[in-house]
Amino acid sequence: MGVRALYTSATGMSANSFNLDMIANNLANSGTTAYKQSRANFEDLFYEHFKLPGVQDNAGNITPTGISLGMGTRVQSTEGDFSQGSLVTSSGTYDLAIVGDGFFQVNDGIQTLYTRAGNFSLNANGNIVMASADKGYLLEPNISIPQDAVNVSISGDGVVSYQQQGSNQIQTAGEIQIARFINNQGLLRQGDNLFAPTTGSGDAQVGVPGLEGRGQLRQGFLEQSNVEPVRELVELIKTQRNFELNSQVVQAADQALQTVANMRRF
Repeated sequence: MGVRALYTSATGMSANSFNLDMIANNLANSGTTAYKQSRANFEDLFYEHFKLPGVQDNAGNITPTGISLGMGTRVQSTEGDFSQGSLVTSSGTYDLAIVGDGFFQVNDGIQTLYTRAGNFSLNANGNIVMASADKGYLLEPNISIPQDAVNVSISGDGVVSYQQQGSNQIQTAGEIQIARFINNQGLLRQGDNLFAPTTGSGDAQVGVPGLEGRGQLRQGFLEQSNVEPVRELVELIKTQRNFELNSQVVQAADQALQTVANMRRF
């Protein structure tokens, strides 16, 4: 009995330790542009059945309930919350926010990746890129801005226009397209505010912002993290208490085993 309780409570401590790591990551990214918070889902483990419900005894009676004992818990999955983060104004000409569903498309030189972070800038060639601590990711489709461009404007449906110095004529540099997925939960987090598609997310449905369920763009705004620190702190307290309760079960099982080991025959 005591040994089973030790292993069962150990699964609870392990699961709550994982949840603590998840909460720590959410709080660490509470200031990260367009970060989407995650949560851990749990499930109970298999059961040992000592008596099955609905079994007929020798007298012909059907037992309404059975006797089962669970073996603990484990992490079932981690689920992302893709709800809209709040928008804040920005002085960056190429800072963009998506209001609604959708992701910007960027390329790392090998594959197309997706992001909600719209902190874009220009590289040395005049291409719009999303910079990270390691490298720049080219926006797809690629849009290049001339060196002498002024009054760069990005409309809600993704049209990038500008004027050349000394000219009043408005020219179009390109159109930003965004992608949406049937199942955002199936996207694979890559770090650098990037997501990669999987068979679970489905193929990217690329198109014009504001059409077919895609959100619109807002120039001069950035989407903030959707982490709610108060809720995360409440979850932190709950996780701590759950961990403590499981550790107390370990102590109680240890004391029971010690009592059995100290028994003597007289």
